[in-house]
Amino acid sequence: MTTGPVLDIEGILKSLPHRYPFLLVDRVLELEPGKSILALKNVTFNEEFFQGHFPLVRIMPGVLIVEAMAQAGGLLIYHSIPDPDKKFILFSKIDDMKFRRPVVPGDQLRLAAELRKIRGRFHQIHGRAYVGEELAVEGEMWASLVDRGELNGGQ
Repeated sequence: MTTGPVLDIEGILKSLPHRYPFLLVDRVLELEPGKSILALKNVTFNEEFFQGHFPLVRIMPGVLIVEAMAQAGGLLIYHSIPDPDKKFILFSKIDDMKFRRPVVPGDQLRLAAELRKIRGRFHQIHGRAYVGEELAVEGEMWASLVDRGELNGGQ
């Protein structure tokens, strides 16, 4: 297993197609291709979604926490497959997602993902999001690998 800042924001931008405001991973701390990843998302008061969710009691939307876990899982898959630049990773399914505590400005999410199964082009990831040592969200996610040539007429 590699430790330390494995991927900084520049490495993440080279691996994921997401951009502001939907890039939800700030750093990768650990990465074991084909096995697991540990990444960080710093939740700041300046996040756009806090303007409307909710202005008086700011809580990070659960769907965005799941998206952050999915992006960490996407980074794991990207660094686990041959020729990743020829593939596009699409979120395809969520199973049994549990929300255990709210995430608020000032929290730092530790995004842990483990590769559980591979069935053809489908990859199952078990994701967890922690604030400190406290589990905030966990559940199963599936991603599908698609040849880049199949998207947008091959562009």
